[in-house]
Amino acid sequence: MAVVLDDLPPLLWHAELGRSLPDAWTGNHQRGAQLHDLRDAVLTWTNRYGQKAWLRQLNHPISRETEDAVLRTVARLDGTPFPSTARLASRWVRGRIPNFRRGNRDLELETAYCAEVVAVTYEEMGLLLPGRRPNWYDPGRFWSGDDLDLTAGATLGEEIAIDIPT
Repeated sequence: MAVVLDDLPPLLWHAELGRSLPDAWTGNHQRGAQLHDLRDAVLTWTNRYGQKAWLRQLNHPISRETEDAVLRTVARLDGTPFPSTARLASRWVRGRIPNFRRGNRDLELETAYCAEVVAVTYEEMGLLLPGRRPNWYDPGRFWSGDDLDLTAGATLGEEIAIDIPT
């Protein structure tokens, strides 16, 4: 998720296993939920890992309150560890089971995978309908492969490939 605020450089808010880049929030190299310089992240993915980067523009006015919600979410989740592969799969499966609870509480974000971080952020921004736990979402919900029901008339545009000259 791109975070573009005022005079800050464009940032990438996501969760990953790696610690290639310093986290813009803490200054540390960490795994899990991270905030990176967007340009540095795209260049790292392209040049080091041979990955292509894509973006989808959020079509919705962003207010100061919305920006504040993003920053509060980053402050709360930054550094949350990425789950193991087995835990990631089991969390996502549990997210698909209606009314699944652990004890008497909803699942908490002790760990977070990429789609959960974006889902929680979108929810805090008021862009997702209430009622789904963050672990219901998978990355496909945020790319063009699946529909994502956003509130208040918000939509995501078509995928745009980021072209990195060689």
